[in-house]
Amino acid sequence: MTTHSTFSTRDAAFVRDFHIMSEFGATENGGVERQAASVPDGQQREWLTGLLEAKGFTVRFDRAGNQWGLYEAVPGAPFVVVGSHMDSQPTAGRYDGAYGVLAAAHAAFRLVEQWAAAGSAGQPRFNIAVVNWFNEEGSRFKPSMMGSSVYTGKLELETALATTDAAGVSVREALDAIGCRGSYEGPEAAYCAEIHIEQGRSMEREGITIGLVNSNWAANKYEFVVHGEQAHTGSTVIADRKDALLGASMMVVAARELADSFPGVLHTSVGQLNVYPNSPVVVPSRVSLLLDLRSADEAVLAQADALLHERIAGIERLANVTVERHHAHSWPVTPYQPEGVELAAKVAADLGLANKPVMTLAGHDSTNMKDLVPTVMLFVPSVDGISHNEHEYTTDEDIVAGLTMLTEVANRLCNGDLADGAAAPVSA
Repeated sequence: MTTHSTFSTRDAAFVRDFHIMSEFGATENGGVERQAASVPDGQQREWLTGLLEAKGFTVRFDRAGNQWGLYEAVPGAPFVVVGSHMDSQPTAGRYDGAYGVLAAAHAAFRLVEQWAAAGSAGQPRFNIAVVNWFNEEGSRFKPSMMGSSVYTGKLELETALATTDAAGVSVREALDAIGCRGSYEGPEAAYCAEIHIEQGRSMEREGITIGLVNSNWAANKYEFVVHGEQAHTGSTVIADRKDALLGASMMVVAARELADSFPGVLHTSVGQLNVYPNSPVVVPSRVSLLLDLRSADEAVLAQADALLHERIAGIERLANVTVERHHAHSWPVTPYQPEGVELAAKVAADLGLANKPVMTLAGHDSTNMKDLVPTVMLFVPSVDGISHNEHEYTTDEDIVAGLTMLTEVANRLCNGDLADGAAAPVSA
């Protein structure tokens, strides 16, 4: 699907780079597969390095595999960190995360050109850093948002590096294999900005071009292991079976029924099942599953969480199994700094871009960064709300509008508008 528009030379260059970037790990159905520290992930990181270095940026990898493109206009000053992630889910869309990294790079290029044209009188207050966070998706290595969690001190570096994938390959080994584990500590951040596709339908339905993210939903994520007993699927009497897959299936249904009990305010899912021994003639003895609950209302989340664990106790009796429970990851409802939302709203208004405040249901690296520094999170629309799917799509007009928006937000952050408590006019 292609959008035909008349863009400026710079906008057209951005769209071309987006299509080039989308070739790394491209799938036959128009998506990408470049899970964290895979060969395609390494290839696109190498391509991004070349793109950044050609514009005068210094590229460094930190100890957790985050990729940094640094431009130091003001020696010794902290950095405005702008970016997202380029790793993907299996057979995923082209826009999720990757759009935000490329938009950050092009926004930074435009600012550097602007500073050069302005001379000494137009220099910023803060430097700019483009970041490609490692393993935001969490599909190959758990937990998600790994690189930003290490950078913000929420996850120990050695814990992250020792994490293994399903094949037993550690993060350390995977990063070394693609040459992306460095010794850099990462820059000192003053502010952060991230732009991302919405991954929902609300903005498209309402004709909104820019979403001003003001808070995130809370989430509880669990890894459950259902233990049963192997048996013959043909000869073992039903009453004697301890079927781990039956117990796991009951948990999947229970999660969906919980969501139906709190319509519109609770999302639940089971996104992964691992069945052992996974033979057609063996009653499964062990099933591991990842289950998550999400809500904007922490009271609803707590109530649903309690109900889930009550249901699990009943499932153990009904299926004649035991359930091992591990709390994998969670985060509360936390707002983005209101002054950042206000700054973004002023930028959108000055640029004539239709906008509204929105919440993010998904986790993003900016949800970690906002706990460290004032952070601005922006959305552009997703066609039909499709995401984590090869048919994920956002129009060229919207990704270009988002780039324009991000450029001016980054400009004002670099100029110290949040530090001064004032908003500057849109640059010419």
